[in-house]
Amino acid sequence: MDIRQLRYFLAIAKEGQITRAAKKLNIEQPPLSRQLKMIEEELGVTLFDRSGRQMKLTEAGTILQAKAESIIQQLNETVTEIQEIDQGIQGMLSIGSVFSCVSLLPEKIALFREHYPRVTFKILEGDHTVLGEYLESRNIELVLTRLPFESNYDPIRYSTLSLPSDPFVFVVPKKRNWRPSQSSFLLKDLENIPLIALKSDRTIQLNEKIVNECRRLGFEPNIICECSSVSITIALVIAGIGVTILPKSVLSSFSISDIELFDLPDITVQSEVGIVWLKNRYLSKSARRFIELFELDNEE
Repeated sequence: MDIRQLRYFLAIAKEGQITRAAKKLNIEQPPLSRQLKMIEEELGVTLFDRSGRQMKLTEAGTILQAKAESIIQQLNETVTEIQEIDQGIQGMLSIGSVFSCVSLLPEKIALFREHYPRVTFKILEGDHTVLGEYLESRNIELVLTRLPFESNYDPIRYSTLSLPSDPFVFVVPKKRNWRPSQSSFLLKDLENIPLIALKSDRTIQLNEKIVNECRRLGFEPNIICECSSVSITIALVIAGIGVTILPKSVLSSFSISDIELFDLPDITVQSEVGIVWLKNRYLSKSARRFIELFELDNEE
């Protein structure tokens, strides 16, 4: 059994039909069927249940699929590592980010491109669960995220670079009289003001941190709307519907001409941010250099 046969097998497993897999591989169906038969004869097992319209993996097929994917991934990483010895820093760098950290990327990408113009980027957004899957499938190399990173996989699989803490700020519309007389705002003053909550997935828990802080101070926040979108949250604040509390870095991507930001001196939590990657995976040179850009922030 060789790499080519493993790729054939994985294509059949993904498509569920030899006809579709052959079309995907740009080969004829009969040769592909023969290759599958050769693999099964060599291993002495049946890899697919062929009783229905869709070919479904048997227990042996499921095991081979996982092993084959790992072998192909290791081969691809080996090729990348060897090529980088002569070719230097180039190619595509794939990064995942939770929605509340995307604003940290533009400045770093612009700086990176000044030094390494042959590198292109692919940016994927998602929650911790989705980004964990992207890491495992090698769709991305790095994740920019709120910490802790809680995917469906054991945390011991990840390396993490913690970045400077991101303080929460009070975001107020200029058109409403909710502004304090000083440059800061006390969280306890929020009790009677309508709050628009940034309701992220269960793992990031930005809203939960704010609610718990309010309870620590003895009151329940008056949440009138929950949003999964930063843009919608800001738009509702600008419209004067309510106020919100966000990590300060989130606001860097927005024009703040219609809103005002205030510190929260009585809040005891901050949002922790970091970069996460797989320990057992070869990181491309571009990924390592990108991490180094963020390490410089920790040294300042």
